[in-house]
Amino acid sequence: MTDRATATPTERQALDAYSTTVTSVAERVLPAVASLRVGRSGRGGGAGSAVVITSDGFLVTSAHVVAQGGKASAAFLDGSEYDVEVVGADPLSDLAIARALGATLEPVHIGNADQLRVGQLVVAVGNPLGFSGSVTSGVVSGLGRSLATADGNGHRRFIEDVIQTDAALNPGNSGGALADWQARLIGVNTAVAGMGLGLAVPMNATTEAILSALMRNGRVRRAYLGIAGGTRALSPAMAQKLGRKAGVEVQEVVSGSPAAGGGLQSGDIIVSVGETAVAKAGDLQRLMVEARIGSKLALSILRADRLITLDVVPVELA
Repeated sequence: MTDRATATPTERQALDAYSTTVTSVAERVLPAVASLRVGRSGRGGGAGSAVVITSDGFLVTSAHVVAQGGKASAAFLDGSEYDVEVVGADPLSDLAIARALGATLEPVHIGNADQLRVGQLVVAVGNPLGFSGSVTSGVVSGLGRSLATADGNGHRRFIEDVIQTDAALNPGNSGGALADWQARLIGVNTAVAGMGLGLAVPMNATTEAILSALMRNGRVRRAYLGIAGGTRALSPAMAQKLGRKAGVEVQEVVSGSPAAGGGLQSGDIIVSVGETAVAKAGDLQRLMVEARIGSKLALSILRADRLITLDVVPVELA
């Protein structure tokens, strides 16, 4: 009887602490999340969410939410509504910047997704299925994912280093906030039809650089290889030989891409680009900067336990 009696309040306290954390995050993040509507005369466009990141009205959202263009508006939980200008979008990261015209807003605090751990509590805030100010919670169930996507014209894109969570996401959540227990923005929710997964683009040094470029220039010039991949542990013998524990396994090569032209194959493990070691998709993505466009890159590849070098020339991502 004693053990059961002492267990019950402990469980209750744990649930109360969980609820208190989620409630605190919601109270701090909800005012910075807008319901975003994009489309000519309110028809044939997109609907999603956006998050305030500067006091002078800059919002981050998903690139696919604003893809159709046209007039846009942002409505907040306090009833305020603003006309919105789409500043720019980067399909590779599925990030976009919009600006609420004439607005002075309270921005969300920005966190660093590179510090996330699997199992960590996260809270998703957005406007799913037209229900504004909705909050769901869950945990980080996976990190470092690489996800292939396609647009309406058949162009292939890869969202790299996404966060996987079991927090429920539905249409309209796209562009909304994924926050940690301290109410810091650590991801931008993205809805991927048919996958049945909660996915978010991480906020880190790479994505902050993308957002800065969009705010300045309205676009991001990116080098493009044309692969999807993820982390692959090396065998103990190879790890000792190379002085590293993992590489980037090529899971898919886009036909006609620079990677295909350079001879990369599914199953190859990229261990370095030039002199720079790579162990995860994010490492590779960080190297695909403007200066790499049209420049020959020497990729060190493990193929069937043999170390080979392939030369690949990235092109600009269209």
